[in-house]
Amino acid sequence: MLRMVFGLFSVLLLTAMVPHVARAQGDSANAHRCDQSAPAKKKRSMLGGMLGGLASRAADRAGVPSSVGGVSVPTSSLLSDAITALLDCREQQQAAAATNEAMRGGVGTTSTWKSDSRPDVSGSSTVNSQDKLADGTQCLTVTDVVIVNGEETTAPKRMCRAPGASGYTRV
Repeated sequence: MLRMVFGLFSVLLLTAMVPHVARAQGDSANAHRCDQSAPAKKKRSMLGGMLGGLASRAADRAGVPSSVGGVSVPTSSLLSDAITALLDCREQQQAAAATNEAMRGGVGTTSTWKSDSRPDVSGSSTVNSQDKLADGTQCLTVTDVVIVNGEETTAPKRMCRAPGASGYTRV
């Protein structure tokens, strides 16, 4: 049992360290931004899949629900390009998590976040409306607000979940 808990801790620690190591290796002025190129996305996807799988297996062996261990938020499917361009990688994850939280709460729910890496960056996601399409697809209208150094950017988006799908994606 102790070995399983140690294994889970090791995987989670490694997962938490990957963004910091990548940031430390970058030498450009925009090193804190996520690399959005196709090869970088593929590399991150493979690494995230491997680490997520390891964390999930370790969590299963330790009897921990898999939602606790190593789950990453797919930021590209939840955030608009306008919002993504303003935020570093960690902030994008925080904004995506706020969107997920607001969507779980339904219409009228607002979820806020404050950057862990920059003092003058914060944001929120608010679910404004919900509708159901003829084919059974559930859709939400969500407004994201990001404030960077006192400048507010608002970006509405439509999130839909097809019948039988496990989550919402931006359309």
